[in-house]
Order: sequence, then structure tokens, then C-alpha cells
Amino acid sequence: MQSLSGKKIAILATHGYEQSELEVPLNDLRDAGAEVHVVSLEEGEIKGWDKSDWGRAVPVDVTLSKADAGQYDALVLPGGQINPDLLRVEDSALDFVKAFWDAKKVVAAICHAPWLLAEAGIAKGRKLTSYKSIRTDMINAGADWQDAEVVTDQGLITSRNPGDLKAFVAKIAEEINEGRHERRAA
Repeated sequence: MQSLSGKKIAILATHGYEQSELEVPLNDLRDAGAEVHVVSLEEGEIKGWDKSDWGRAVPVDVTLSKADAGQYDALVLPGGQINPDLLRVEDSALDFVKAFWDAKKVVAAICHAPWLLAEAGIAKGRKLTSYKSIRTDMINAGADWQDAEVVTDQGLITSRNPGDLKAFVAKIAEEINEGRHERRAA
């Protein structure tokens, strides 16, 4: 993976994130030299979902109310069914996602996390993928849904499931190193 030394990345999540979809990007992006913060609605820890039961917790580095999108180079949105469903009804979470998008920064979403892209109005007119069970949701939100391990559209990175994590994280590093996507338009 490309070096991310000097880069700062936010991972927005809450309880019920898919364990591997938060931990793999967190660890791999840190190993590549990035400063990575877990951003959540509350202080303390958030607990993951691991296949069929609650998983491990991760510490929250910054609460959403104190997080500043301007301080980060990219945003990663892990999936799971619970996590993005809880976040997509929080105006502050949607505003945070939109702030990255409006600043033409990298936004990466996997599995069910594209629900946040749809709710934030970002999915419309974009090539993306997601977990297969929300394909129709993405199409109804105006996305050009594709079945591929990673789909990139002007700094918007999406993947389907934990099996795609290696490609997903590698593409995040590549897109961050490309910089802002100034020509982004729907």
C-alpha cells in the first residue's frame, strides 16, 4: 500500500459497525502512516458486530460534535446493518459526510454504509457499489450501481462486503494520494 505519512483520516461509526470493516481500514491505514481517528456520536467506546453477535469495542478518538471535517484528508464509513442505519438519521452525521464531499475530499463507504451516501444526497448520479441487499436502495437514490469489489467515482470509493477490504483499503490510499477531486460534478 502507498504511504500515507502526514495524512489524517476520520472513520465515522457507531455501535453495530461490521467488525472487520472498521478494524481493517483502521489498522491498515495506520500501518501506512496515516493518523486515523474513530469519530462517533458519543465518548468512550463503540461496539462492533461480528458475523452473528456483538464483537469487540474500539475507543472513540473524537466525538462527532467536536470533529472538524476540515482537519481530515478523507472519510471512511464502515458498514454493517446497524451502524449506518443509526447514523443516517442523525443530521450531524449527514452534515459531516456532506462536508467531506463538498470539500472534494475522499469519501469511502463499504457494505451498508452507502445508505449514508444516499441520505446525504451524494449517491445520485454516481457510480457505486454496496452490499447486494441495498442495491435497489442505491438505484432508487439515483446511483449507477455496479457489482464490483471496488468502484471509484471522482474520490467516492465503495465496496460490497468484508471480502473486498483489501482492494477497498488500497483504493483509499491511492485516492488520498491523488488529492482533492476538483472536477467532481454529478
